[in-house]
Amino acid sequence: MMTESQVEDAARRLFEAERDRRQIRLLSLDFPQATMDDAYRVQAALVKRKTAAGLTIKGWKIGLTSKAMQSALSIDIPDSGILFDDMFFADGGTVPADRFIQPRIEAEIAFVMKAPLAGPDISIDDVLDATDHITPALEILDTRIERMNKETGKIRTFFDTISDNAANAGIVVGGRVTGPREADLRWIGAIVSRNGEVEETGLGAGVLDHPAKGIVWLATRLHQYGMRIEAGQVVLSGSFIRPVECRHGDEIVSDFGRYGTIRISFA
Repeated sequence: MMTESQVEDAARRLFEAERDRRQIRLLSLDFPQATMDDAYRVQAALVKRKTAAGLTIKGWKIGLTSKAMQSALSIDIPDSGILFDDMFFADGGTVPADRFIQPRIEAEIAFVMKAPLAGPDISIDDVLDATDHITPALEILDTRIERMNKETGKIRTFFDTISDNAANAGIVVGGRVTGPREADLRWIGAIVSRNGEVEETGLGAGVLDHPAKGIVWLATRLHQYGMRIEAGQVVLSGSFIRPVECRHGDEIVSDFGRYGTIRISFA
């Protein structure tokens, strides 16, 4: 278990890395015995620094919902991070050239809550009952921690990713607003293109077989810490595509079919 001073030190490094737009060394190399609980302690300390700097919590993101991504980080459950007010980008907008370090993008379904949702014993129906509407979304990922350490060849672990606010960086919502029971969420899909070329496709079923299952998991995890999902918050339920790299000058278009299209450009 990490000491409080170690937790604060890790959070400080991450906060400064995001502020200065630079990547830091793998935290897992400095804290090789750190646990998942330690990772969420670092994340909580980072969130505290961000709110102290004036940012407002607007919701949650759920990550690592696919078997492939879990396998890459040697983990068998999802992870979560916090959405802040400065992360929301307008559909059709442009991300400034100096905003992120190594941005990537994923296609997801966003849930906008109308009622609080607390674990531990909740179901998909409880999630749908607490949801005002769903909408297509893109999540922008970024990493303030190196993906691989060149000296050792080691790659990021769950500890690095969770500590780094689950690699959370931005969100774009758009398309058609839909009631949570007006669509089969397992069959909502997207075709994601970069500069006119299709990069990835996927269906909602790729998220734990049903996008709402990730929110069940999140509410259950938050219950362990005396927390809950609040009314009005936005929850990104998890990606159903592999991350798409975003370079300067790229335009990303995500076609959700009858549910609309989202665009975001990178200066």
